[in-house]
Amino acid sequence: MTKRNLLSIFGAALLMSAAPVVSGAARQGAAQATSSSTASTAKKKKRTSSKSKRKSRVKAQAAPTTDRIKEIQTALQKDGSYEGEPTGKWDAATMEAMKKYQDKIGVAPTGKIDAVSLNKLGLGSETAGKGAPVPAASSSIEPADPPAKQ
Repeated sequence: MTKRNLLSIFGAALLMSAAPVVSGAARQGAAQATSSSTASTAKKKKRTSSKSKRKSRVKAQAAPTTDRIKEIQTALQKDGSYEGEPTGKWDAATMEAMKKYQDKIGVAPTGKIDAVSLNKLGLGSETAGKGAPVPAASSSIEPADPPAKQ
């Protein structure tokens, strides 16, 4: 017999041996579901806290605080893009002011807070919005092959 035939026979045997277990579990689960639905109306089940086996997700960027929004509004106000008193709320007026400012500095006017806009307002960090550092090329040139010993 070829390897392919052996593998298909082995796979079929494995499938046949697992089928009664799977179908039995399905029937048992259905029976438990009907009995537990009547029991759950009588008294609630206690849920035990178990640790999830899934990997934790990376947290998304947090929304800016009201103090940070006030800083942005104040900077936009000094620029002349924002009119009124800083409220600490990212409302329609703040969004329009940001769009106006972004258009003024040559960035796509989305109205959203981005690194380039914050840098231009003087509120960003020196590295924000820039790519990862690239190592400097070395100025010394090494020979491809080492010199032959004599």
